[in-house]
Parts: sequence; structure tokens; C-alpha cells
Amino acid sequence: MQNLIQGVHRFREEDFRPMQGLFEQLSRAQAPETLFITCSDSRIDPNLLTRSRPGDLFILRNAGNIVPPHGAANGGEAATIEFAVAALGVNDIIICGHTHCGAMKGLLDPDTVAPLPAVSAWLSHAETTRRIVRDNYAHLDGERLVTAAVEENVLVQLENLRTLPAVASRLVKGDLHLHGWVYKIETGEVFAFDHPSNQFVPIAQYHYPVSETATRKRTAGTI
Repeated sequence: MQNLIQGVHRFREEDFRPMQGLFEQLSRAQAPETLFITCSDSRIDPNLLTRSRPGDLFILRNAGNIVPPHGAANGGEAATIEFAVAALGVNDIIICGHTHCGAMKGLLDPDTVAPLPAVSAWLSHAETTRRIVRDNYAHLDGERLVTAAVEENVLVQLENLRTLPAVASRLVKGDLHLHGWVYKIETGEVFAFDHPSNQFVPIAQYHYPVSETATRKRTAGTI
């Protein structure tokens, strides 16, 4: 705790003061361009990863970067996404998974989270991911299997995202774009799902989508 308190003091002196004008502007309103949905895992920091400033990202975090489909849950995820899309008018939504994800490990091995009933119930929103991995990736094991689950889960949650009314409306309008990322903790690399190649590719090779009508084949275990 003492480290956090010292960090607050250093923030005030070293970070806040040089950007005081920005924070004063942000105190009046926010206008983020991107909604960043990622895992609660302590090893991923969206602002550090993207080198973004305060006010650039509207961030939603939960175990497994999960987006329950419309009508499946009455929780904060749908409300946060609706506010970002309909009230703040973000232009892009990124769902970012990461390697070595504990939520995906629990999804693949339900017995490990059986003593955690709230976690087990939450992971039920990723049941599609579990079945896809079970039926299509029996040849993988260990971390390769976890990575396949991470990638498939990003794609499944993008599909769930499209079921939310506020998102669906903006997609029809054509001024909202969805992106699937995976962050590789051990190397710092980011891979994005690329529609033309139907693969997760290094982000430098990513083709920014011009529409959300493109179809894709499921691929995983590529990073």
C-alpha cells in the first residue's frame, strides 16, 4: 500500500503538473475515440500498451474480456458499452485478450474454478469459446491450447458485441469499427484479427476494416 501512496505523490509532481492543462480540459468533458475492452489481469495496461494519454481510451475490464450477448446479463458491461457508443460516440471498439489468461484456463478446466461460483457463472458467457476449442483444437495442449482459447474468445466476444442494440445500430450506420487484438505478455507484441487473411497477424500487418460486413473463418493458435 505504501508503494501506491508514494506513487500518487510522484504522479502529482511528475505526471500531473506537466499535463495540468489537459486535465483541466478533461474536467469539463471527455471525448474518447476508442472503447478498449480487456481483461482485469494485472499484467496488461491499456494506456501503457497503446501509449495513449488520459482521455483517449474509455476502458472496460473484466475477467476474460467477456461481453455477454444482448439479454444474457443485466450487468455493467452492456451499460458501459452503450454509454461509450451512444453517448460518447466512440469510433472504434477493441476487444483485447492476452496470453496466459487465467480466465481462459478456468474455462478450459472448469474444476479449477468450481470453488468460485461467481467466476464459474461469469465464464458461462464464454461457453461458445469452450465448445469451439473442445471441438476444433484437440490436437493442442498446454499454453498452445490456452492461446487458441484466447484468440477464439476474442472472436466470440466480438460476435456478442454485435448483438448489443447500440452497437448494431452504429454498425449499420457505418461509423463504428470493431477490432480483435491479442497481447503477448512475454514479448510485448500485439496481434490483430485481420479480415482479408482471416488470421491474427502482427499489428503492423493489420488492415484497418472499411466495413463490418466482411466474413471470417475461425483461426487460432497463430501467435
